[in-house]
Amino acid sequence: MVLLTPFRLLFSLLSCTSLAGMVQGQPSPQQQKRISAAIKNAAHNKTIDWTQFVNPFIGTDNFGDVCPGASVPFGMAKFTIDMTGYAPAGYVVDPTQMVRGLSPLHDSGTGSSLGSYGNFEIMPLLCPQGFDSCTTIINNRLRFRKSNTDDAAPGYFTSTLDNNIKMEATSTRRAGLERFTFPQGSKPYFVLDLANDLPASFAGGVMDIDPVKGRVTLGGNWGSSFGPPRFTYQAFACYDLLDGGNQQLSEYGVWTGDNFGMDAKGLGQTHLNLSINLFGGQPYQSGALFSFANTPNQVNIRVGVSFQSAAQACANAESEIGSASFDEVRQASVALWNAKLGKIEIDVGRTDPNVTEMLYSSVYRASLTPNNATGEGQGLFANTASPYFDSLYCSWDTFRTFYPWMSLHSPTEFAEIVENYIDGWRKNGWIPECRANNLPGWTQGGSNGVPILADFAVKYHNEAQALGVDVNELYTALVSDGQVNPPEWNTQGRQINVYKQFGYVPFGVLDTSSTGRQTREGSRTLEYAFNDFGIRQVAQLLGKTDDEAYYANRSLSYRNVWDPSVTSDGFKGFMQKRHSNGSFAFQDPINCSPKDTNSSRSCSLQQDNENGFYESSSWEYSNFAPHDTAHLVQLMGGNDTFTTRLDHFFSAGYYLAGNEPSFQTPLGYHYSDQPAKSVDQVRQVVYNNFAIDPAGLPGNDDQCAMGTLLIFHLLGLYPVPSTTQFLVLSPFLPTYTIHNSGLNKSTTVTVEGFDPKSLNPTIPAGASAYVKSVIVNGSPTSRCHVDFYDTFRVGGNITIQLTSNKTEANNCAGSLPDSLSTGGWAKAR
Repeated sequence: MVLLTPFRLLFSLLSCTSLAGMVQGQPSPQQQKRISAAIKNAAHNKTIDWTQFVNPFIGTDNFGDVCPGASVPFGMAKFTIDMTGYAPAGYVVDPTQMVRGLSPLHDSGTGSSLGSYGNFEIMPLLCPQGFDSCTTIINNRLRFRKSNTDDAAPGYFTSTLDNNIKMEATSTRRAGLERFTFPQGSKPYFVLDLANDLPASFAGGVMDIDPVKGRVTLGGNWGSSFGPPRFTYQAFACYDLLDGGNQQLSEYGVWTGDNFGMDAKGLGQTHLNLSINLFGGQPYQSGALFSFANTPNQVNIRVGVSFQSAAQACANAESEIGSASFDEVRQASVALWNAKLGKIEIDVGRTDPNVTEMLYSSVYRASLTPNNATGEGQGLFANTASPYFDSLYCSWDTFRTFYPWMSLHSPTEFAEIVENYIDGWRKNGWIPECRANNLPGWTQGGSNGVPILADFAVKYHNEAQALGVDVNELYTALVSDGQVNPPEWNTQGRQINVYKQFGYVPFGVLDTSSTGRQTREGSRTLEYAFNDFGIRQVAQLLGKTDDEAYYANRSLSYRNVWDPSVTSDGFKGFMQKRHSNGSFAFQDPINCSPKDTNSSRSCSLQQDNENGFYESSSWEYSNFAPHDTAHLVQLMGGNDTFTTRLDHFFSAGYYLAGNEPSFQTPLGYHYSDQPAKSVDQVRQVVYNNFAIDPAGLPGNDDQCAMGTLLIFHLLGLYPVPSTTQFLVLSPFLPTYTIHNSGLNKSTTVTVEGFDPKSLNPTIPAGASAYVKSVIVNGSPTSRCHVDFYDTFRVGGNITIQLTSNKTEANNCAGSLPDSLSTGGWAKAR
């Protein structure tokens, strides 16, 4: 009898559901069958194609906002279809939604409900009555998908419309190939959209058709998906239609239209020049319309994109694709993905198949974004000599797990992104917080680029210069964010003036020198304090002792918003926002939690968010002091009370796996010297929130913040940001090796006593799952934490021995994880 672990049971049920509902299903059932067969066969293969284990559709339902489109690692181009309804990444599996077109620019895992990019949609058409009968505007050209036809793999995407037109795409960094297969004998028509993007933010643009070259160039200006609406960015595309002379245009022209009867077409016309519609409302829809001669069954279109010019978009297509075939471009993309996915190797034959699929799908998404737009900067970054990345979306989401995961295996890419953050400070005076669509995005809390830069510095300061990063300049950027108040801090920097004056961010404070949304005072104070800890860490490694002491002291400011008098559910002491006169402004700790019965309460960036916290409750944020959790334990009444309170936090339903402030909370038991309870809780987190189906994420992936959280949970580790420390858990697989390409080191983790029966939300009695010992390169260490400098920096072996005796394993058998108040991080490594 085959043992059905929870993941296998889930997949079995999903398979039955898919077969029972094939009329409505997406993606194709063949995709999961292909992945499962590849995992099964890999145990017998000498050479492994890691891309075969990736399911790009995980997170394309349940508001996961994942883009399953064709992309290379960190590709600027991401080709997928754009759908009606809620579809921030363009694509959703929901079969009730309709296809608007196929487009080359997208983000993945963003939190923008408006959607991001979706520019330059192309839609294949059947127009039996000829050119003038073609449907052009979005509402008229919409089509459903043919059931069970969506499929994707790293570097490839396909979907078939209900009129039997098949669309496929593959890509390079700034270009791609689109392949369309039409019903036999039909004449292929295409509508190409100049104006529409996902957020409907068109602010004017130009399009030209060159019928001799068979080329359409178009570009314009659009608005941000997560930032001030007055900012606009420019984007351009180049569509080559002749496939190197193998295809011939039949008709071509331009069109304009709206939803109120306008349907104008100009056969033979080649130019559009449209400005922004100052009346507002829906964009003035327009674009190109063309057909192909000789009724070809298959049409190939080459596409280049640029953020600088249409000419550059054409040059990108010519240099990155040239005359390469669709299959050649796809194979090159697969090679790039295998190099990235192969940074972690596992024993596939001994690993649960669903763990394998979730792991590699998450590793894949962890290299989808941010988008490498080097050479494509605009505005202040038009001629920068530094690497340039778009879609830093957002640092609040990514500092906890996304960049610490990158630090384990890819310091070169990490350094490029860090240099990009530093360059943002050079050009603009503050470290970028949330760059969206090449524009400043909203700041959610603190200046959370700080812990990203600090994390790089503490791990790679010895190699930084060779990697293109000046650590002294990095530190200057950190100090600027810690000392200089921007005139407007909704999009960059911190409201540092009042924070320095009061030791917290006061509620309702008079600020005569800067502007920003006066909300989230509690969570901003907590994040400002953790930002200061990051500055302290870099000051320490640079030997700046006065700065180290100053920022260490400031990092304890989280204590200033702790109100010991507040009681909730029988527990005393919670973070609260505070007036400038020192009195607390009480808010029920339940507010904005899953137990809040007021469904209309504002909890995000709204002006009427009175709760004091960002997208969280006080119950949740009262656990946030990653650098000084030991003192939180004392504030809450000591180890026993802290542990009981954590138990209640989870059992009462305050925990949100899909909310970043909760990421480290399941490991809080480590700090009360009960790590076995952390193991129990993480099993619950994984099995109750993650899976291999499209709804397999607990909400928005947040630029793979969720995916990298899952990676660390599966590997039995958790990073403390801005430090070199990793908390130790019980891995979900028996062994793995992480290859660090920058250091040329490999680290193998071996799990002695690994027990597949432990792979359950509740660990069965007698199953070996709890950490009995940790041995690093032959030397025993605390079973609660390891250090980067002893492990992944030098390579070698980590042995984690497991036991079924939970009581025996329920202490650290050595030092607890570091906290400032207990003398932690006393020396830089």
